[in-house]
Amino acid sequence: MITYVVQRGDSLYSIAQKFGVTADSLLKENRLTSNAIYVGQTLAMPMFRQRTYTVRAGDSLYSIAQRFGTTYQAIMILNGLTSTALQVGQRLHIPVYTEAIVNANTANVRKYPGTTSPLIDQMDRGARLPVTGIEGDWVQVRLYDGRIGWVLRDLVRIVPHGGERPVQQVLGFYTEREGPTLPSSHQVFVEHTAQLSAVGMFHFRINRAHPTEIEKFPATFTDVYMRQVVDYGHRHNVKMLPTVHNLLYERGHQEVNKEVIHGMLATPDTRRAFISSVIALIQRYNFDGVNIDFEDVRYDDRERLSAFYRELGKALHDHGYFYSVDTPSRTSDEPTNPFSAPFNYSILGQAVNELVLMLYNEHGWPGSGPGPVVSIGWMESVVKYALTKMPASKITAAVSVFGFDFNLTTGRNTYATYSMAMNLAKKYNKEVIFDAKTQTPMFAYTDESGNKHEVWFENAASIRSKMQLAHRLGIRGIALWRLGMEDPGIWTMMENEFVIRKSVT
Repeated sequence: MITYVVQRGDSLYSIAQKFGVTADSLLKENRLTSNAIYVGQTLAMPMFRQRTYTVRAGDSLYSIAQRFGTTYQAIMILNGLTSTALQVGQRLHIPVYTEAIVNANTANVRKYPGTTSPLIDQMDRGARLPVTGIEGDWVQVRLYDGRIGWVLRDLVRIVPHGGERPVQQVLGFYTEREGPTLPSSHQVFVEHTAQLSAVGMFHFRINRAHPTEIEKFPATFTDVYMRQVVDYGHRHNVKMLPTVHNLLYERGHQEVNKEVIHGMLATPDTRRAFISSVIALIQRYNFDGVNIDFEDVRYDDRERLSAFYRELGKALHDHGYFYSVDTPSRTSDEPTNPFSAPFNYSILGQAVNELVLMLYNEHGWPGSGPGPVVSIGWMESVVKYALTKMPASKITAAVSVFGFDFNLTTGRNTYATYSMAMNLAKKYNKEVIFDAKTQTPMFAYTDESGNKHEVWFENAASIRSKMQLAHRLGIRGIALWRLGMEDPGIWTMMENEFVIRKSVT
């Protein structure tokens, strides 16, 4: 996120001109109700759009770079310039995001420029690091946990992006194997760190017997395994977070989930003890913060839930940790949906670094009838509501990579990963149709018992539509539930059509 601190003599219009954006977009991004601003105020710039600048008398590449929060070297690379000389009236493309891609087996990241400077981290080949400055033979970069470091320019390839492709973040959720048709996320994670900004490890939950404590979920993974996964992410500049939830104690019995979290929220002391458990968990595995995924909460616990989110936010901020929260979708202030009613978007927007809107399941819950798990219209409605409560830069839209096989005769539905859906289409010789209204693939078939089915799922085309919408709405990006169930084509699509920005703030 690019920010600007208001200086004496600034106006909203003059700042907009400096950054090549509109005053209206600044108002919207910062949720301002008037053009009034004050010296020292920090303004967030609208998310990455193409920018050009026409050179004026007295300009230099350095002054232009300072104005737009980039480096003069990145401007030169993007525009194919061989000299720093400029001409009045010359039009320049301005980088909206610049990254350094490691092209050596290992790149040492140092505290200051210089080979004798203390080593603070190491990156593996292919790691992508946001560039914040360049001095001689050294490139200043930002790491997964927000630290600033320096790498030798010979060890990286500097790539400025001019906004031709949308720039956004991708959060991937990582789980273990859940049966023969639901594989572990590990292989996808290892192969696609370039397209992942952050990863939530869905391996932890509130301890049912002792709700101020956190237990492993599943209990079979070892500490060594978890530390290895976290380290692999870090060596590819991926922010690594534990996802802590209150789910799956007894399948089909959500009341148990509510009871467990009720015990944790009960008093300031129980909440304080659980927050201590969260901090200890982060430190145990060298995570960069936490992703909280509470889903089944009593409505009469809503005030205690909000208090917990605020209290955890303060503790994480004091430790310098990143704070991400997943929340059920809502489209208004009215508590019409008992699943989402306990979650106050305004309070969450104040407390968190990132709010992950769980857009699933629009269809697929018992009795919903057939349809997409996340239609494009549903996504837009939920995100637009969230935008009335917090800056766009805090919002991530969590979309499914799975779908459902709806049995229209029995009224039941079953999970369908991309591969399961495509295998069904092949088995019954059915053509997959891309529904234009919902921007979702689907097909219908009749099984051997005469039951009629509709299958709605996700593929590269539907994920592209959601990423494009995220870009149009100016939000942080998308999250994928979960890695390993997706159309493999989404990774090629992302690589070719988007720039995936690392989650360093």
